[in-house]
Amino acid sequence: MLPKILKPYHINKSNLIRIGPEKDGGYIVDKRILNKSKVVITLGLNDDWDFEKDYLDKSSNSRIIAYDHTVNEQFWKTRFKNDLISFLLFKKIKFNQIIDIFKYFSYLAFFRGKNEHLIKKVVPKKKKINQVTVNEALKDFQNTLLKIDIEGDEYGVLDQINKNSKKINLLIIEFHNVKKNIKKIKKFLKKSNLKIIHIHANNYGGIDKDGLPKVLEISLLNKKKFKISKNKSNYSYPIDGLDYSNLKRRKDIKLIFNE
Repeated sequence: MLPKILKPYHINKSNLIRIGPEKDGGYIVDKRILNKSKVVITLGLNDDWDFEKDYLDKSSNSRIIAYDHTVNEQFWKTRFKNDLISFLLFKKIKFNQIIDIFKYFSYLAFFRGKNEHLIKKVVPKKKKINQVTVNEALKDFQNTLLKIDIEGDEYGVLDQINKNSKKINLLIIEFHNVKKNIKKIKKFLKKSNLKIIHIHANNYGGIDKDGLPKVLEISLLNKKKFKISKNKSNYSYPIDGLDYSNLKRRKDIKLIFNE
């Protein structure tokens, strides 16, 4: 069972919407943020900006600023090199290799003009020019949607998130290795003005020997900016029609909370 502190606060289902695909990369938000959050700060991008594209479709005149040091020139060269080797060996092009080509051009088309991708690593303390802290990423902005998926490095930036919470309307964060870091998660939540409104287990991570999910996707709304019930949700998670398996061939993980 998950600790009660991870159980979301009640939000009317009519306010909850999914942004992004009905698979990995889609997240649940409160639709009240759409007209108030004109900047999405994405920490951790990889090769998936479907959420960001969908957000722009739903919230006009918004912009995206993404940070990921791994998505660089070498990232794309390695992909194309591996695809070429595969083609030379097997004399045929696989569907995913065609997707890779279009993905690169989609990347170039999306991250231009007001939308930026900065090749910088997210760190707790900046020591090099190609690094960025949460403090720096949020420095010039108010009323942001902050989205974080940095593969375990999130625990080093939790204090900075709370320090800058007045600049954040909604936080989407993936917590990795949940059992190992549960004390850090609890400490963050107890100190924060950001309150959980939705939770979903990422089934790519699977479950541990105690049956607990290893990776959680959590959406948190700023209680200082939006009205949030004091009562905990009575919804079952995952929520039908909103939540979908990250990995389609695996069953979604049902969440149970201590009362």
